[in-house]
Amino acid sequence: MQKGLRIYAAVATAIIAIAILTSYSGTRTGSSNGGNNDSLPQVIKSVNLNRNFDFANEPVPTQNFDVRERLEKELLINSYLHANTLINIKRTSRYFPMIEKVLAENDLPEDLKYFPVIESNLSNAVSSAGAKGLWQFMKSSADYYGLEVNEEVDERYHIEKSTRAAIKYLKDLKKRFGSWALVSAAYNLGPTRLASDIKLQRAESYYELNLPDETMRYFFRLIAVKDIFQNPQQYGFYLDDDSYPPLDNYKIVEVKTPILNLGDFAREHGTNYRMLKIYNPWMIDSKLSNRAGKLYEIKIPK
Repeated sequence: MQKGLRIYAAVATAIIAIAILTSYSGTRTGSSNGGNNDSLPQVIKSVNLNRNFDFANEPVPTQNFDVRERLEKELLINSYLHANTLINIKRTSRYFPMIEKVLAENDLPEDLKYFPVIESNLSNAVSSAGAKGLWQFMKSSADYYGLEVNEEVDERYHIEKSTRAAIKYLKDLKKRFGSWALVSAAYNLGPTRLASDIKLQRAESYYELNLPDETMRYFFRLIAVKDIFQNPQQYGFYLDDDSYPPLDNYKIVEVKTPILNLGDFAREHGTNYRMLKIYNPWMIDSKLSNRAGKLYEIKIPK
């Protein structure tokens, strides 16, 4: 009995070993053809840093070992956040055209479109601190830049309006701090705190500052995301023309009166509550009281 068990164990061990070797060999073979099969090979390697990097036309001083290592960290982290990075790349087709248009209208660098990728993963997210929307506005900043925020309407979730407000904010920060690297730090940390730290540390650039970890990483995340999104296949991301399409097939219904029930309103206009919310995420309640008789433009998907 024991001899039979020993023989059985030896045979089983051999079978398992062969299976593992076969699986490993298959993975190695799959990884060598650039991903042109149905497998998901895992190939971990360093990033090529022996080239020039820039953001918003500002060169990144990678000859500085500290800068180089911080950039490499963000490139590696975002390269191997597979699902998150791939979904974000897919979302760019939905949001970037509109953001690029607003940036061009304001004569600002196109690279600024990567801010909402870092801020919200191109989604109407809510932070633990209460920042909301694609650009992660706090209520005080939203109020200052003219976004309506109340119990029924939150224009931090309005893609176009929040983008225009964010562009104004970025322009104001650029006038105050001079470089886009410092603008990124101010956007994350707050301009008052950043100005205080610059003065205290006698810093002359973003790269000389010692800031909270999230802010220290922020600008390098922008650079990393830009490089990955512009060269996805070099980082192992392959898309088969299946990016998320823009939500641009709609008509506008102007409303100046109260809407007692958005579900009824949706049905009256040939859509449903879910689609109404997707196209108009700024309507955060199930009704729109509109006691002031304000004109609202509501998107109705066709």
